[in-house]
Amino acid sequence: MQVWIDQSSCVGNGICEELCPDLFEFDGNLAYTRGSDGRRQPDGFDGLVDVAEHLAEDVMDAAEECPASCIHLVG
Repeated sequence: MQVWIDQSSCVGNGICEELCPDLFEFDGNLAYTRGSDGRRQPDGFDGLVDVAEHLAEDVMDAAEECPASCIHLVG
């Protein structure tokens, strides 16, 4: 599975980082994905990252709980 965030839809609630801080970063305004090296990834689909198996449930929870539905799962 892979995940990316549509920052143009992000409402800045930060629930994604609360639920999965290993994969999401919230800068106080917008959420971003983190790469395998822990670094913030680019906006939108360019920030597509692989989800480690042990994080899959947390990522799915974050996508479900996101009030803006801006977290997109692929695969």
